[in-house]
Amino acid sequence: MEDPSSSAVNQEENSISLVPTALVVIGIALIAFVLWSLGIFQEDPYIKETLGLQGSPEKGERLFRVNCVGCHGISAKGLLGPDLQEVSESLSQKKIINQVMQGRTPPMPSFQMEPEKMADLLAYLDSLN
Repeated sequence: MEDPSSSAVNQEENSISLVPTALVVIGIALIAFVLWSLGIFQEDPYIKETLGLQGSPEKGERLFRVNCVGCHGISAKGLLGPDLQEVSESLSQKKIINQVMQGRTPPMPSFQMEPEKMADLLAYLDSLN
């Protein structure tokens, strides 16, 4: 027959070992909640709207020629800025939008444009593949 005090000790050890696990789970849930409340996991409304539009490669090419050829060249093969041929194969559309909007790599300036124009530019860049 098992000693009742031994059983109580085992239960106490098991409940003590669950405390760190529970604290980790609670900590992860708390971090996820804070990130969600700050909008980290939420889709940016501009990006969501832009990606929901069907852009025109022809209009995108006109935008490109007005704003981008000085650095990326008339055929988007690069000058001061990088070659953009096949850029949509190496970068997601979200990353391209962020690059254009925020100018993340100097000397790239940031460009603020309406979602439809950004969709047009994305369509043009996709056509370079």
